Amino acid sequence: MPTEVIMPQMGESIFEGTITKWLKKIGDTVAVDEPLFEISTDKVDAEIPSPVAGVLAEIRFPEGATIEVNTVVAVIGEAGFVVAAPQAPQNLVQKAAPPQVVQEAAAPQAPQTSVHESAPPQVVRSSPLARRIAKEHGIDLSRITGTGTGGRIGKDDVLRAATSPFQKAAAPSPVQKAAAPQVIPAEPVPLTRMRAIIADRMVESVRTSPHVYTVYKVDMKRIVRLREQHRAGFEQRHGVKLTLMPFIAAAAVAALRRFPIINASLEKAAEGLAIRYHRNINLGIAVALEWGLIVPVVRQAETASFAALARTIADLALRARSKKLSPDEVGGSTFTLTNAGAFGGEFGMPIINQPESAILAIGGLRKEPAVLTDAEGNDSIAIRSMQYFCLGFDHRLIDGADGGKFMSEFKKTLESWDEEIG
Repeated sequence: MPTEVIMPQMGESIFEGTITKWLKKIGDTVAVDEPLFEISTDKVDAEIPSPVAGVLAEIRFPEGATIEVNTVVAVIGEAGFVVAAPQAPQNLVQKAAPPQVVQEAAAPQAPQTSVHESAPPQVVRSSPLARRIAKEHGIDLSRITGTGTGGRIGKDDVLRAATSPFQKAAAPSPVQKAAAPQVIPAEPVPLTRMRAIIADRMVESVRTSPHVYTVYKVDMKRIVRLREQHRAGFEQRHGVKLTLMPFIAAAAVAALRRFPIINASLEKAAEGLAIRYHRNINLGIAVALEWGLIVPVVRQAETASFAALARTIADLALRARSKKLSPDEVGGSTFTLTNAGAFGGEFGMPIINQPESAILAIGGLRKEPAVLTDAEGNDSIAIRSMQYFCLGFDHRLIDGADGGKFMSEFKKTLESWDEEIG
């Protein structure tokens, strides 16, 4: 019997999803839980697995179609089963292309012909995370043999290839990669679902909140030294690399606990606007993706140890890039960190992630000369690891004095760090 595949509901507040990519074509064999297609919603991008094993007999909607949840989007049948042309569903958000149907050969042993037989043979089946890692290491995916179902290339396959001298020799040099011209489309390209959502949210935030910014320079020498001293042992004990992010996150949480107005939100009430003081600190960590931006959330960050904070941040970032986040993990943040310095910038002036009231942008870490004054008032010049941090906040709720107090506490915590790393 054929099995219908429906558009899943990725969270209580999600009522539709956009099919961004079919990972299988009609006539392909699929295994249970093998990724079948990718979707994008208001909350998260995700790979949707096949509920059963069989053959993809029907694709009802093309890539780019926006479908209401619980609508049948595909049919998986058994070998030799003939799928009848279905009636077009009535509850579509976006008009979709006619359904595609494949009729398999009656003899199971006869070779089956796919309607996509003319597709280029060089198409490489791989996961989004595998593609990202391959791009970072300059690895040609066509040179890798995948160990996943049907030869699909996964993260581990790329990581193994990254350590191979043959793959490294074949990879282009940084100069070659930098010199490669970017292909510019000859005509306007429609926004992706995620890009369109980001565009709407950014305009909404600017219109809602009068943004004010304050920038502080922090001496990170102590943090850099601690990281170098503990990085090997920390990774061995906790299974994640020790980066600067958990230090920054922990310092932000400490400052938010002292100044809860920065963690508060404005909301509508019967008599006008009211302040909502949040009981917990739900820390949003902005993650840049090849296809957009997403903000997974560390819930109740004030209760987490340093090691737990580091593990959670690393886990959320990894699953964000591989489209494995659940909707509950990308909503409900009360304060956001965004790494503007990840690409070499000194600092950024971020737009508030509504309905929050503040966002902290992390600048680039630089070694530079600094004037130091000792206890006796003597000045000297030394090389220090300096980093800019920019707090953007809603001036309706947060005064400049509050923003300054928060940043001073944040700066003090990092420059005089005395917490256990674990």
